[in-house]
Amino acid sequence: MTSLSLRPHRLTHAVRISLLCLLPAVALAQESPPASPARTLDAIQVTGTRIKKAELETQVPVQVLTREAIDRTGYSSVADVVQHLTASGASLSTKLNSSGNFGFPPDGGGVGAGAATVDLRHLGPKRVLVLVDGIRWVNESSGSGVGSSVDLNTIPLALVDRIEVLEDGASSIYGSDAIAGVVNIITRKNADGGHVEVQYGDYNLKGGDTSSVDFSFGRSGERAQWIVGGAWFKQKEISSAEYEWARVPVPGTGLANGSSATPGGRTVFAPADGNNTYGGLCPLARDADGNPIPGSATCNITLPNDASFAGGARFPDDFIRFGTANRFNFAPYNLLLTPNERKSVFGQVRFEFTPTLSGWARGLYSERDSANQAAPEPIFLGTDAGVYNEWAETKLVIAANNPYNPFGFDLSTMGANPNLFLLGRRPVEGGPRRYEQEVKTWYAAAGLDGTFEVNQRTWNWDINAMTSESKATQTNTGSYNIKHINQALGDPAACAAIAGCVPLNLFGGPGTITPEMLAWISPIVRDRSKNTLSQASANLTGELFDNWAGAVSFAAGAEWRRYKGEYHPDPITIAGEYNGVPSGATIGSYSVKEAYVEFDVPLAREGFWGKSLDLSIAGRYSDYSTFGGTNTGKLGLRWQPADELLLRMSFAQGFRAPSIGELYGTLSRFDATIVDPCNNAASTTPKCVADGVPPGYEQANPQISVVTSGNRALEPEESRSFMAGAVWSPGWAEDSGWASKLDLGVTFYRHTIGKAIQAPDAQAIMDRCIDSRDPVACASYTRNDRGQIIRFEDILANLGTINTSGWDFSAHWLLPETGWGQLGFDWKATWVTRYELVNESGQAEPKGPGVETNDSAIPEWSSTLAANWDLGNWNASWTLRYIDRLRESCAGANGFDICTDSANDLHWLGATTYHDAQLSWRTEAWMKGVKVSLGVNNVFDKNPPICLSCTLNGYDPGTYDLPGRYTYARLSLDF
Repeated sequence: MTSLSLRPHRLTHAVRISLLCLLPAVALAQESPPASPARTLDAIQVTGTRIKKAELETQVPVQVLTREAIDRTGYSSVADVVQHLTASGASLSTKLNSSGNFGFPPDGGGVGAGAATVDLRHLGPKRVLVLVDGIRWVNESSGSGVGSSVDLNTIPLALVDRIEVLEDGASSIYGSDAIAGVVNIITRKNADGGHVEVQYGDYNLKGGDTSSVDFSFGRSGERAQWIVGGAWFKQKEISSAEYEWARVPVPGTGLANGSSATPGGRTVFAPADGNNTYGGLCPLARDADGNPIPGSATCNITLPNDASFAGGARFPDDFIRFGTANRFNFAPYNLLLTPNERKSVFGQVRFEFTPTLSGWARGLYSERDSANQAAPEPIFLGTDAGVYNEWAETKLVIAANNPYNPFGFDLSTMGANPNLFLLGRRPVEGGPRRYEQEVKTWYAAAGLDGTFEVNQRTWNWDINAMTSESKATQTNTGSYNIKHINQALGDPAACAAIAGCVPLNLFGGPGTITPEMLAWISPIVRDRSKNTLSQASANLTGELFDNWAGAVSFAAGAEWRRYKGEYHPDPITIAGEYNGVPSGATIGSYSVKEAYVEFDVPLAREGFWGKSLDLSIAGRYSDYSTFGGTNTGKLGLRWQPADELLLRMSFAQGFRAPSIGELYGTLSRFDATIVDPCNNAASTTPKCVADGVPPGYEQANPQISVVTSGNRALEPEESRSFMAGAVWSPGWAEDSGWASKLDLGVTFYRHTIGKAIQAPDAQAIMDRCIDSRDPVACASYTRNDRGQIIRFEDILANLGTINTSGWDFSAHWLLPETGWGQLGFDWKATWVTRYELVNESGQAEPKGPGVETNDSAIPEWSSTLAANWDLGNWNASWTLRYIDRLRESCAGANGFDICTDSANDLHWLGATTYHDAQLSWRTEAWMKGVKVSLGVNNVFDKNPPICLSCTLNGYDPGTYDLPGRYTYARLSLDF
């Protein structure tokens, strides 16, 4: 390693450490290349370049999470490890109970229930490329759509040797999806015997205990290496009712944000006599001057809380006017932590046929059983229901002679003058909705690699092929058939003519829907989805020639991939009979052919420019069957002016091809929580009058059904990334009285994404229409003559621009070894200075640094400080994880005491610091080694700050830890 002639060991170590945003309890333990100049180093490849060479330092920062560092976290999944990096954003995990009213996300990928993904730089999981040993991994299969990101739960932690994370654009190196960066999971390949690891952990809440067992066995010989293994993990659920702030829809607001679909039923209708107010129970509407409008009587009624009339309620005697106190608290039915059980087996073998030719093969099979839960499914009927279902909105007649109709006349949504505006009933008799997923993933890959000589230079080559599949089945219980509900509410004679149909009581209060009624309206809903990926590639790398400063290296290759995805909803969903989230089938595929070339050109050695100056150049051409060809390029500089200092920078173009769900996803619905700016008193403002809102308008339900779908005309997203950084290892700190070594690092990053594929935030659309009468925003939704939103469309398009930038900081301080052991500190921090998402109208969406919105946040500062102590067989670590304070809209909590700044519609989420600790002991006196570890994450039982705008459980699970202290014990055996 001639370029680092004076202190190769120290600076190499510094480069790898200083740009590593460490996860909790990380104390780096990377192997440094040998410092002896007499030894020829083997050519290796690191994430971020295809060129194999002895020097590991590249023009881009690569984080390396070693196995030792991973073990210190106490985590049991790959997702938990990478989601705790300071540069990671909110993404799917078992802390997110993502079914129920979440429905379909706007990207057409399904909710990914039970999956776990990774988000870098807050750009979204679909803009992160996940590799396993440098080869792409199949996208997740959610059972509710065609996913566009990898489920990290399909990769067992027992298989992992280390994780390399590149937080820089790398489309010219790896192709599509690598806009925000790359996560490359390097698997274990060398083994000499067996390894068993058992772990048990528990929260101090009720439930949530986790158990895992990992096993591997292998041998390494002169020509052959093989390893086989298996892993089992089980995590139990925790009910939302176990956490104080998750017991209400929005903390501190009581039932103000509860559901209008209640066990007692809420009915909004026009009585047969439009002037009969039934003693004030059904008042007349009033004009702008406050005068009653003749013939406009409207009933908005319910039964008293907990009232039950099995024989049938009487109108008007048994009813009261509907108010906030009658709303339904759905929150306790949700889950704080979802159950998740994973089983996997894996194996790989490598054989050296000759000194210059080797072959390898590996395979994996995994199964996941998981579940999500939501409150009993609401039934919404009427012209104001907004559920996009004709059986509920336009074809319903609740017959006057239905034995449970208390009004004595037909309630109808049909014809020119319908009189049923809204009927919301929560059938608690049917229990909560339960969504159970069964996911099966298999993966098989094989390849050949070798070397040959060209002009006395060694060139490396490899060819490989891979095929994989992930398929899921989701079974939903606790939902309803809206067509059967319609039939059961109609003429009893017509119902009697249908086998199995019995009249349905929606007006009697809780407990009055009988088992026979439930049997008619309660189906078991089964949805299926599948993703497959096939890939083949060939690569060549080596040194071309020597120029004035050294050897010019290159890498070149070609790759072919084919993606297939499909989603098949239950037949009753396709037929439009499902009461829940409607959706259509999605089937699509595409293929891509690519070629790339990369050069590493030394520009200077040992002269005016210092120790070394190197230039890297990369380019890639991709030809997609869906949209044609595209080019990307990358430039990088690496300058070492002195032994102690390394400077580097890069500029990269990137792209992301539209996913199958984004291209081919059919019409589906996403239930968004939207606060109508024109609700109640605001209805008479000029802006609301211009939007078609009548005086006295009251939003019927904060959950608004938003229709979304894929778009075959989508074009690829385009990106530009810039990175500049420095690593400094001052010589005066090495082997001093206070330090064995000191490494400092800083990196600036900037990402710009154009043609971003997105559906704008529904709340932002409505706010923009009301505030500015933006024609694009106002065309997205429709109100009826009562002011209720009955249609909201949010179709995917290339309409956004994302700009983000910030800084990464690092410091590694290792103290001198003493009789008390050796102590080291690692500090990693990310400072997000800018995040701006510009919509199709050129206006910024609410997401930004220091802001909590849409159940996710971008803290301005995120930081970890880890202390690690070694003494003989003992190791102890203590880690502090810091999340900066956030601000959010008070949303429905404005005016309540819990909103910290009601005057400015702001609520502040205070800065949060978590403490993690672990103590371990290892001995080789038994077998080949025994290690016992005890740890506590969130030592001081810190609860997450209360979030008023979050839709579930009163906090943001993508940003903060689960409430409660997590304690675990682990036993590892080598034999």
